[in-house]
Amino acid sequence: MRAVLAVHGGAGKWVTDGETHRNVRRALEDALLEGFKAYHSGSSLDMVVAAIEVLEDSGVFNAGVGSTVDASGSISMDAGLAHRGRAGAVTCVRYPKNPIKLARFILEKTDHVIVAGVAADVLARKIGLEPHPGPSQRVLELYNNFIVRLKRGESVESPFKRSLETWLSMGDTVGAVAIDRSGTLAAGASTGGVFLKMPGRVGDSPILGAGFYANECGAAVATGIGEYILLTHATLKIVEAMCSDIAPEKAVEKILSIITSRFGSNTAGFIALDRLGRVAGLYNTRAMPWGYISDEGTIRVLGI
Repeated sequence: MRAVLAVHGGAGKWVTDGETHRNVRRALEDALLEGFKAYHSGSSLDMVVAAIEVLEDSGVFNAGVGSTVDASGSISMDAGLAHRGRAGAVTCVRYPKNPIKLARFILEKTDHVIVAGVAADVLARKIGLEPHPGPSQRVLELYNNFIVRLKRGESVESPFKRSLETWLSMGDTVGAVAIDRSGTLAAGASTGGVFLKMPGRVGDSPILGAGFYANECGAAVATGIGEYILLTHATLKIVEAMCSDIAPEKAVEKILSIITSRFGSNTAGFIALDRLGRVAGLYNTRAMPWGYISDEGTIRVLGI
């Protein structure tokens, strides 16, 4: 049994200059390296959490420090994990710098699957998680530009669409899947949600079987428009297909074709990993930065 870790930085347009391209690649490589350090002394869960923490801290992606804002101008984040038949998730949290750490606490230390909102933030404080620094300058500029257009009397639909397209050009949800040498699989996702979403909106990332899923057969995580991923139970279906000995690439192709036919292109992307250590990353957007590392030590970064 070989250990494998794969990560993604979100499906979207990803209109990048040279510097952004380098930052994205560096963040993915750092996440893979840090996650694989955990493999030597820990489990697939340790690998996934360590990798996502790096992506949350990078500020490059729409998760953790780089999270976007909702329509009120506030950050509201989601995260979820699956491992050994258990799941832990948080939604609509504002306090923790790393929502993935709070999701792990829910998985390992409580009897629940999802904890939401203010109560989750209180829990994050109680267990000593680091506080979020607030929206980045880039996010605030996007939000303020949108508000200016509204005050000018421009129609809501037009600036919302332009703002959303601008955000999608920069990145989306982050996620990771891993298998350790014992054959145990894990999956995790973290996001700041859709730019200018309605406050209180919950996407796919904290929902088991939508944004993330793992069992003894495989693991998968999603990125894209959360409502569409929720409506198709995407990652559950991908992993169920792998349980029928369908290769990860074929399993993802099937659900991605369903989403594309129902909702159109530029809507979703996935990474998936099966119990044999086979990995796949597919998307119907312009790009989806993703990569993987195995115990052979080689890192591959794709999809930028």
